[in-house]
Amino acid sequence: MAWEPILWLIFSFINVGLLGLNFYQFLGFSDLEADYLNPYELSSRVNSVILAEYLLQGAFSILLLVTGHWIMFLISLPPAYYNMKRYLSRQHLIDVTEVFRVLNSEKKARIFKLGFYVVFFGLVITRMIAAGTFSAMYSVMYSSVQGLDIRSSVHEF
Repeated sequence: MAWEPILWLIFSFINVGLLGLNFYQFLGFSDLEADYLNPYELSSRVNSVILAEYLLQGAFSILLLVTGHWIMFLISLPPAYYNMKRYLSRQHLIDVTEVFRVLNSEKKARIFKLGFYVVFFGLVITRMIAAGTFSAMYSVMYSSVQGLDIRSSVHEF
């Protein structure tokens, strides 16, 4: 019971990592649109972190499944499925020659995933606080019950 808040803290760190990686990619696409980056720089920056995001999302979903948090696992499936579908169809890397053709769709996908990760971060923080509260209540109740010994109170009289 005491490991649950620590587990949710790990989940929140993973979620912050996913938020950071996704925001970095979205910022790159916005910079390309505003002509602050050239297509080669954008594709090299995004392609260097895309696999890390996919692996982190997969590990996050598997960790939720292994620890038995089924509802959160089912909620985390859409971006994991989207990432797996893109990776298996070999559309996960940004091509330098076609970056302007896919700019709007890639930005929309990053915005959608960013919104999803923000909502999921709220759920993870809420569950972490609830797990910490329940863990503290359990330890207080267990320590008060453990300290109560009928034999010692009978012997005092």
